[in-house]
This record gives sequence, C-alpha cells and structure tokens, in this order.
Amino acid sequence: EVQLVESGGGLVQTGGSLRLSCAASGFTFAFDDYAIGWFRQAPGKEREGVSCITTSGGTTYVDSVKGRFTISRDNAKNTVYLQMNSLSPEDTAVYYCNTAPMPSFPWGQGTQVTVSS
Repeated sequence: EVQLVESGGGLVQTGGSLRLSCAASGFTFAFDDYAIGWFRQAPGKEREGVSCITTSGGTTYVDSVKGRFTISRDNAKNTVYLQMNSLSPEDTAVYYCNTAPMPSFPWGQGTQVTVSS
C-alpha cells in the first residue's frame, strides 16, 4: 500500500521559515523513477502545484515561490523536502506531496502551513 506522509507544517509569522517533509512508503522514488511534487490548497481555492523534483535532481517552481522555496530529495530515505523561506500570508495552505506533474497515488492528509501577518 502506497502512503505519502507530509509533516513539518505549523504557524509562523510573515518572513519566517518552515521545512516540510514528504515520506513515502510502498514505492521507491528513485527505483520507480518518479518525479515528486509539492502541491498546496488554500481555503476556497483549487489545489495547485508548487514545486517538483525529478530523480536526477532537476527542479521547477511556480513563479510565486521562486527564490523563496527550495525542493530537495533524499533517495536513500525516500523523502522529499520543501524548504520555505520568507513566508507570506499568501502561502497559507495545506501542503501535499505526490508524483508530478500528475498525481499517481491517493493524497495524504497534508500538513497545514499558516502564516500570520
């Protein structure tokens, strides 16, 4: 059974930082050659892709987070990270991970990120 478990969210003030983690079980990032992405869903909005990393380490970011967020992966730990700096209230959302660009597995519970002004 594939499981994606997101963690690391919390409440921070504007300008603060958080590091999110996405731990996978039931499949292997590198062996199965999956690109992994971080997605987020703000209240009343559709889920959007935020960032993506390939098995070879290639990365992409949505314009709104470029220069502030950094995605990375540890294939040995089957974990993907999202370092988020200079957070703003517009980043408030539930953050999820899944394969990218199209999600292949059931969504996890996500991790809530709340940025106060």
